[in-house]
Amino acid sequence: MNREYWSNRRVFVTGHTGFKGSWLCLLLASLGARVKGYALAPPTQPSLYALGRVEELVESDNGDIRDLDGLARCVESFAPEVVFHMAAQSVVLRSHEDPVETYSTNVIGTVHVLESIRRMGRGCTVVNVTTDKCYENMGWVWPYRETDRLGGRDPYSSSKACAELVGDAYRASFFPVSQLAKHGVAIASARAGNVIGGGDWTPRQLVAETMSAFLQGRPVALRQPQAVRPWQHVLDCLRGYLMLAEALAGDAAGVSGAWNFGPADAGGWTVGRVVDALGSLWGMDTPWVHDAAEHVREEPLLRLDTGKSAAYLGWRCILPTDQALRSVVAWYRGYRDGRDPRELCRDQIADFCARVEEATQAPSAASHRVV
Repeated sequence: MNREYWSNRRVFVTGHTGFKGSWLCLLLASLGARVKGYALAPPTQPSLYALGRVEELVESDNGDIRDLDGLARCVESFAPEVVFHMAAQSVVLRSHEDPVETYSTNVIGTVHVLESIRRMGRGCTVVNVTTDKCYENMGWVWPYRETDRLGGRDPYSSSKACAELVGDAYRASFFPVSQLAKHGVAIASARAGNVIGGGDWTPRQLVAETMSAFLQGRPVALRQPQAVRPWQHVLDCLRGYLMLAEALAGDAAGVSGAWNFGPADAGGWTVGRVVDALGSLWGMDTPWVHDAAEHVREEPLLRLDTGKSAAYLGWRCILPTDQALRSVVAWYRGYRDGRDPRELCRDQIADFCARVEEATQAPSAASHRVV
């Protein structure tokens, strides 16, 4: 991350009231950016947005990305230099219960964001945040690369694959790289693995439900303890987004397109292993029980290849999965003990930036640009 690049830069964030959006706002504020958020009210109670008093650090408009006119007015008035589109319906199980909401938010919402930028008529850098689940899951053991086929057997995954296609179509039709000097808009998409961190209360998300259970002194019920996912700390993921935006602003022709962000251990961890580790750190003798009830189908295996981001952006995860889980437990333990959630986040951001700096100075990092 280049602190000078972000200082006083106008950054527009959709979905800023969510878990990942709140962390992004806190990180951008620490870098000196001017942030404007556009989102519905916080989607959970409690929420990191409220607990961290994020509204004190950013300009905020309460709105729905499915409202094109309202969104377009907000974009036009702020005139962003960078846009992070993060607003989404992000829960797989909820997408089965309300597929219309999922498709309208994730697909039409993405159309509205890019259309608002087109109507603004000024250049900016756009990071369209999708997911690693946008790939057609073939059930194979090797990690997915950016060139693999898009798809999805559930509404959430399918809607995010569609959002990728929307970004490609807008780039080809309205913002071609060959005419960048004319329109000034550069678009890339970010496909991140499962993001974990303190302050997450998203229903039906593993770490959020696990830590909520631990705070109540009970084990969490796991649907698929053997499922494998690529876990990464939220700050590692967000650092990837920032580095992508920086690179895109400097080299739209070379950087436009899709980028994976995930852990260095591409083999991933099982759900059960993650919860066992959290339980050990928290002091839970029996951290989970198996939920044997019948549920909608979820993919049992997903791995992500991040070689492109490492080779071209110089990005890699600073926090291995075990250290990411330690950070999660440290945050919730501090929250349980009455510490100020914003200070918990600020401390972890400062510690993370120090780790980035240390990694930069390490001899093994000589061939990798990590800040």
